[in-house]
Amino acid sequence: MISKKQILTAFGRRVREIRKEKGLSQEQLSFKTDLHRTYIGMIERAEKNITLVNIEKIANALEINISELVKIENGK
Repeated sequence: MISKKQILTAFGRRVREIRKEKGLSQEQLSFKTDLHRTYIGMIERAEKNITLVNIEKIANALEINISELVKIENGK
């Protein structure tokens, strides 16, 4: 079973990876999502347990499906 910390870490890593692939700063992503920049940083550092509503906002801002954003591989 994957721990809460592992899930949050993997999710944050995915957000950061895709954000950088899209050439967006945390500030640009926060503007597109209407979420605070520090909140985006906290998600990427696995410091926040994000809601499904905010996951959808991030996925939409990154122009990807939610399933791509929450893809978590075992052991990572």
